[in-house]
Amino acid sequence: METRRFDDEPPRDEHSTQPLFQPNEPVTPPVQPRLAVPPVEPRAPSSVANVENSQRPSRGRPSSPAGGSNSAPSRNAAHMPRTLAQVLNEANDMVVRGDLSEFMPLPTGFDPLDGMIGGGLRKTELVLLGGAQGIGKTICALQMARNIAMRTDQYAFYLSYEHTETHLMNRLLCLESINPPEVDLNNGVRLKDLHDVIIAEKAKSTLRGRGEAVSLQTILRENAKTSMPLARMNRYSDRLILVKASPVVTTLRAIREMTQRLVQATGGNVTVFIDYLQKIAIHPERASDEGEKVTIIVEGLKDMALALGVPVMAIVAADREGLKSNRLHLYHLRGSSALDYECDIAIIMNNKYHVLSKDEVSFNPYQARQFREWVVFTIEKNRAGRAMQDMEFHLHAPYFAFDPRGERVRQQLIDDKLVMD
Repeated sequence: METRRFDDEPPRDEHSTQPLFQPNEPVTPPVQPRLAVPPVEPRAPSSVANVENSQRPSRGRPSSPAGGSNSAPSRNAAHMPRTLAQVLNEANDMVVRGDLSEFMPLPTGFDPLDGMIGGGLRKTELVLLGGAQGIGKTICALQMARNIAMRTDQYAFYLSYEHTETHLMNRLLCLESINPPEVDLNNGVRLKDLHDVIIAEKAKSTLRGRGEAVSLQTILRENAKTSMPLARMNRYSDRLILVKASPVVTTLRAIREMTQRLVQATGGNVTVFIDYLQKIAIHPERASDEGEKVTIIVEGLKDMALALGVPVMAIVAADREGLKSNRLHLYHLRGSSALDYECDIAIIMNNKYHVLSKDEVSFNPYQARQFREWVVFTIEKNRAGRAMQDMEFHLHAPYFAFDPRGERVRQQLIDDKLVMD
């Protein structure tokens, strides 16, 4: 019997970017995937309004790999073996075309935080944002999504299991009234102020007996307090996609399919925000407890980030022990140890007043009370840089905004590993 050597295979061009195994000749026998039709349809803006209906995978065959015109060739042959030379040639072709998306991070707009994580969010990375309730996790994530969508070539996809799209829009109007990073509180509009303006103007229109019903945009545009916030929000309103997700029907598979279609529609220039991770539904998978469910979810989100080539930021809630502790840490997040293993970056938020050492509080109690409006962001995991870095940001809760011009924490903070007298 003749033995064939490895180098007996047909010769290939040394600069070829074709995979060693063609997609129609898989290494292992093909397995027909089970497709799940997303039970929730996102309501996208006009620029991506046809995302849900165009390029929808049919029921009888697997969907094609995601990736728009700017996607790397490697994603067109996902999970196929390739030589290092092929990977290098593909990366070289991207640079020649001027596509530097694999090398340039997306700044979140929170200056010191971006510096600590290598410039911002990167494609294929999973970032976890943890903290106690009311600390400002949603405010932070939505503001980051807004900052990314302000770039004319980028889109942000924000899924909220906690709030409706209209409520998120109202929050953004309040945020735009102080215009971070300018943070002009003199022109600030609180949520109650916004509601009062809308109700009062609608009532006036009714009393005047106008022939046509006055619209919300007309009210906001003609009011001195809301006209400028509306104008600022309209600059990116076509690039910020919002979804009111359901903890019952918005499954992990549905999120992946919606994200895949957005990747195709935007050329891969989309960042995914999930608020929050523990509420994602899983189906047809079944979990025996919350720990197993969180493991399935976090592994699925990481695989989505890798396969579709998008940054994913997910908010994570704290467990009971974490809520009782003096300072929240990564191991206090609700779920399993997979949260620590799978994520690339983990950011934990704590109220600065609560994590100040007793020496700092007793030395200047008046100044310490002012720190109640400040939030400490701690990078507890960072695969590409230094971890355990503390920085602080001023939270303007009535306007649903952080001042993104933060700084390194200068005061001494407590640590659960230290015994404080």
